[in-house]
Amino acid sequence: MQLSPDEITVWDLGPVTLNATVVFSWLVMIILVGGAWLVTRNLSSGPRISRWQNLLETVVVLTRSQIRDITQQDPGRYMAFIGTLFLFISMSNLLSIIPGYSAPTGSLSTTAALAICVFVAVPVFGIMERGVLGYLRNYIEPTPLMLPFNIISELSRTMALAVRLFGNIMSGRILIAILLSIVPLLVPVVLEILGLLIGQIQAYIFAVLATVYIASATTKS
Repeated sequence: MQLSPDEITVWDLGPVTLNATVVFSWLVMIILVGGAWLVTRNLSSGPRISRWQNLLETVVVLTRSQIRDITQQDPGRYMAFIGTLFLFISMSNLLSIIPGYSAPTGSLSTTAALAICVFVAVPVFGIMERGVLGYLRNYIEPTPLMLPFNIISELSRTMALAVRLFGNIMSGRILIAILLSIVPLLVPVVLEILGLLIGQIQAYIFAVLATVYIASATTKS
């Protein structure tokens, strides 16, 4: 059993090789884009709306509420970025119930790419909100002597984002693989259900941490 989707080759044609990480990442994106299009093509503002529109509106409202509570700012500017992170990670983990599917979040390359997106977004939002000098002032507070430590902190928290998500998803797959070889089917099934719950929690934690980092960069001292 391959534990990482990086180990699964889906298509190999000379110099071009597609592994499961790439294929399933694109699958998740297609599902999200296609689902959003299907739900929003016939939006209704009346008292009777479809259950899918109701579900989507609930997700949007809850996400905006969480961003507003954390940042104490208008969530509109950050909604698209934070919401996309959460939905991508959540859907990637949720599809694990499908046989043969391997969550791309079980690959360190995927989690590192997501963490790098946050690493880039933090200064972008910070500069948009506070200006270049206002944002860069964060690195020399409370004293210029803190500059190297603040830079190290910025890099280390990015690494922690990637490793935390990857480690939790990978450890679940390893545990299920071990139990499948030594115990009957029932226990791994229970753990698979627990793994789905943990996957959703990890999506939430990743999105919350990204919001916290953005809030720290955009809040005027």
